[in-house]
Amino acid sequence: MTTTLDSAPQKADGISKNSAILAQGAAVALPQHRDLYYGGAWHKPKGGYSETINPSTGEVLCGCAEANAEDVDDAVKAAKAGFAIWKKMKPLDRAVLMRKVATVLRANAYELAMLDATNGGGPVAEMIRDVEFAAANFDFFAGLVTEVKGETIPMGEGVVNLSVREPYGVVARIVAYNHPLLFLGAKSAAPLAAGNSVIMKPPVQAPVSAYRFMELIDGIFPPGVFNVLTGGVECGSALASHPGVPVIGLVGSVETGRAVMRAASERLKHVSLELGGKNACIVYPDADLDRASTGAVKGMNFTWNGQSCGSTSRLFLHESIHDEVMAGILEKIKVYRPGIPTDVKTTMGAIISQAQLNKVLKYIDLGISEGATLACGGKRADAPELKNGYFVEPTVFTNVKANMRIAMEEIFGPVLSVIKWSDEETMFQQVNAVDYGLTGAVFTRDLATAHKAASRIESGVVWVNNTSSHFIGAGFGGYKQSGIGRDESIEELLFNTQSKNINITL
Repeated sequence: MTTTLDSAPQKADGISKNSAILAQGAAVALPQHRDLYYGGAWHKPKGGYSETINPSTGEVLCGCAEANAEDVDDAVKAAKAGFAIWKKMKPLDRAVLMRKVATVLRANAYELAMLDATNGGGPVAEMIRDVEFAAANFDFFAGLVTEVKGETIPMGEGVVNLSVREPYGVVARIVAYNHPLLFLGAKSAAPLAAGNSVIMKPPVQAPVSAYRFMELIDGIFPPGVFNVLTGGVECGSALASHPGVPVIGLVGSVETGRAVMRAASERLKHVSLELGGKNACIVYPDADLDRASTGAVKGMNFTWNGQSCGSTSRLFLHESIHDEVMAGILEKIKVYRPGIPTDVKTTMGAIISQAQLNKVLKYIDLGISEGATLACGGKRADAPELKNGYFVEPTVFTNVKANMRIAMEEIFGPVLSVIKWSDEETMFQQVNAVDYGLTGAVFTRDLATAHKAASRIESGVVWVNNTSSHFIGAGFGGYKQSGIGRDESIEELLFNTQSKNINITL
């Protein structure tokens, strides 16, 4: 039984919810359960409930469980019990169950995508790809379960020395709101493949798809292996500091990353952080200019309103090709127009919250006051059907100086800063002047230039003649304040294991 959003207003967990959201004439169904899931069962939260919002209307969607420290402690106990079972299973048996999850995700991609579109604001057509990427991660790491290998070391006659890799136990991961279901699935796969149990904390702004995901996979894993706690700061802080959680991971802001690391430091926890970015896209005079303008627009991730840590939000255009590339950008950006996220034709969704909307608009005003030229956008969407939602037009500033705040600080919104350059050395100094170092992009036809530029950019990922693509199997992570660790690769799998050396005298 499900509760549909187009039914009459009613009480959900003690909170009045709005239920008038339609997608092409069909109701978006809310999950039946919106409580905490641990130990293979649903539990009422001791921390009560809080409201979650539909960002396309600004209205309350439903009430969601708010885990407090006591809830976290109960979930950790359940996860420890689950780990005791999971670690004893044969790796290939674990892989079978993980592939079942991937199958469930693909079979229910549209429903899960609709929930993320409604609660998170991303266009449903792209949210379907998010679900598919989460499924691909489960399949990928299921295929690596036998790669958790050690080695033997020669010690001479009569002695055998070997190393083995073992799971840590309970791994907790806190994920971000720009890809709710994708992160929930993708960031749990590697810890599970390594033999750990997991506690996943979905984003407080968009937790609804996590409930439906757990309803769908309920019973696949042994009780306590896969647990989900929704909530805010108290839940995240309790996970980061709990003595029963030896590994904590975060996808989020730099500020939150620092808070997680401080909390984790008391127990010297194993920490992974995928944090913010203020990423550079560099276009050389010899580049394919049509490809460069396409890449500059693609790299901004306007589909998600620029709400992506990997967005190439600083565009460095050589002065000789500046005007031509800008003309291409202003033409190609027209594809992106804010629309209702649950409409499959929508190319650009809603910003996650009123607070984030205010932040984006503040930076747009700041860019104007700093002296940058507003080339397009710069205001809230004015379509009547969008008036109550959190929508901003794709925005481009030209004549940006590298030391302006819009060029130095992460906005996490649909704002592209274009910086003109002529001297290569000065340009690289400006590219690397920010505290972030997640991604970068280079457009050039010259292989030597590409290699040189890739080596000079201080970031964990560099695209050449491309932007914003992820490749499962290739590590993704940042330099400097953009994080610690690498995901989406065997490095992520091994991160979730610890090495033990065994020395045997025969």
